Amino acid sequence: MHIHVDKLSKHFGSTLVLDGVNLDIKEREFIGLLGPSGSGKTTLLRILAGLEYADEGRVLFDGRDAQTLPIEDRQVGIVFQHYALFGHMTVSDNVAFGLKVRPRGRRPSRPDIAATVARLLDLVQLGGLADRFPGQLSGGQRQRVALARALATEPKVLLLDEPFGALDAKVRVDLRRWLRELHDSTGLTTVFVTHDQEEALALADRVAIMAKGRIEQIGTPTQVYEGPQTPFVYDFLGRTNAFDCVIADGHARIGDKAFPVAELPDGPAVAFVRPHDVLLMPADEAAPSADARLPGEATVRLVTALGPKAWVELALGPHVIAADVGREVVKALNVAPGGRCAVHVRLPCFFPTSQSRPRDPRGRG
Repeated sequence: MHIHVDKLSKHFGSTLVLDGVNLDIKEREFIGLLGPSGSGKTTLLRILAGLEYADEGRVLFDGRDAQTLPIEDRQVGIVFQHYALFGHMTVSDNVAFGLKVRPRGRRPSRPDIAATVARLLDLVQLGGLADRFPGQLSGGQRQRVALARALATEPKVLLLDEPFGALDAKVRVDLRRWLRELHDSTGLTTVFVTHDQEEALALADRVAIMAKGRIEQIGTPTQVYEGPQTPFVYDFLGRTNAFDCVIADGHARIGDKAFPVAELPDGPAVAFVRPHDVLLMPADEAAPSADARLPGEATVRLVTALGPKAWVELALGPHVIAADVGREVVKALNVAPGGRCAVHVRLPCFFPTSQSRPRDPRGRG
């Protein structure tokens, strides 16, 4: 199903939650709505589901005004973060619920319902658990039951509101891989709400990044990560370092290098650099020609080893700099708290200081 959102606005009391949102979701697309709490992503999802109504604007499903359609005619399945399973019903009965409560004229026969439930439980890899109750299942299994229940009514659109938020990290990784395969095999249009950047970038065909009720940027995971259009997008999609600089004559200087920025006006600016684009080197070694060396030597404050990588925090003048480097670099330079080394940066991204500043790089991205 093709979904078109046109100038959608929504207030809760005096609070503007959605501010003229425009969004076009292609048929069979898997799109992620990504943003911090309060950005409007769940409200947008609930309007698509028919659980909320917009104050202004339209939602079109295949060209039809969805807001005039009863919920049962929208052909939408929805999965919530906390499953909302019926604890007194078996897995089989939970999955069958949406079919059993249909009006008599639209209700499938008992054999057809049983066949549908069996097929869906096999699809979500729970075929042997039909007679169990939700309390006898793991969190990941309960989430699969919720997905099977949403699919039982044969929707054309699947809406997912933070479906993995209550699960541990390993189960989340396994389930999101499975969810992507499920989407591809069913041919549904899927809209997925999350505040987890890694989850959205791993799952979605396109990601719509929301802030303060608006879509800041939409594009493929590669487009939004490598080509952020605003400081908010750059900052939200991962950890960042920020350095003050000045743009003059189409160039911005960081350390010992001037970078061309012809598209930006002259004046004060901020250069953002990802931790994996921070290089630690001996003090007497020159920077690669494309990189910039920051003045002076940095003092190491923290080293955290994470598998083949190490997270290093350094103090250099007024800056706390975060670097994501290989363990071999830590070993070769003998990087340890109190030690000193040169800091080089590459691939900075520049924005005027009139735009918002990022969070501390030590915070979660």
